[in-house]
Amino acid sequence: MIRQDLSQRAAELRSARVPFVHARVVCAQAPTSAKPGDEAIIHADGSIEGFVGGDCAQASVRAVCLEALPSGLPTLLRITPDPEPDQPGKRVLHNPCLSGGTLEVFLEPSVPPPLVQVVGDSPTARSLADIGRSLGYAMSGWDGRVEGDAAALVVASHGGDEAGPIAAALDAGVPYVGLVASAKRGASIIASLEVDSEAKARVRSPAGLDIGAGTAEEIALSILAEIVSCQPRAPRPGRPLVESVCMATDPVCGMSVIMSQDALSCEHPDPSHAGVSVWFCGAGCRKAFLADPASYPLSASS
Repeated sequence: MIRQDLSQRAAELRSARVPFVHARVVCAQAPTSAKPGDEAIIHADGSIEGFVGGDCAQASVRAVCLEALPSGLPTLLRITPDPEPDQPGKRVLHNPCLSGGTLEVFLEPSVPPPLVQVVGDSPTARSLADIGRSLGYAMSGWDGRVEGDAAALVVASHGGDEAGPIAAALDAGVPYVGLVASAKRGASIIASLEVDSEAKARVRSPAGLDIGAGTAEEIALSILAEIVSCQPRAPRPGRPLVESVCMATDPVCGMSVIMSQDALSCEHPDPSHAGVSVWFCGAGCRKAFLADPASYPLSASS
């Protein structure tokens, strides 16, 4: 079987600043439908491209990926049909629906680096771009609009329309908004903004920590240091890393299932549960439930 190569698709998502998790099977103890090297991309809504096992294994991978994405930390997931103790360096998940084999899947979240937009083409603006990239930030110029997941916007044009980008960034809720200007000129620009006083107070001017900076490079360094000091350690604001996803519990096996269009479900056949949808990790659980619904009472999260 020729495996699907997802490297190009992953590159496209990174270029578009779309968060995802790359999953690759690294160990498969037969019997399993997945083999070492099989891979998939799991998106922030739980949808999947590629193959890392049958329905039951895939359901486990998708659920754990949504847990791993906000942290950005790689995870080695072991999925086994029999209960096993935790293992150092591995996330062990008991999935009783597996066909008897065991899978180990390496999950590698791809989280876009924080985006800093810079207004202007001054020496300070160019230094910001150069130093910011070396620190791992995504640096972008100003094209008249605020990016949806911008972590910072710095106006370093030393003239022109400085108030416009600042007002747009404040309105968009950008966490860090800085203006490179003298204290006097900066105060004048901030005073001219048609925003409330609370929003005006969010503008950092002169931008940067007071380190006695003199050159353009030192000023850029002081600004980036201030951005780092203000950067939240929790998942950053802007585009959510994980979309609003509803989870259900398979009443047969107890596994967590993402409630999506491609997930297996049915309406509960018991009239006392009329209109209630029941969700399953795979066809086997659905068949077992429909054969004897009374044996599988619903939990609060089903």
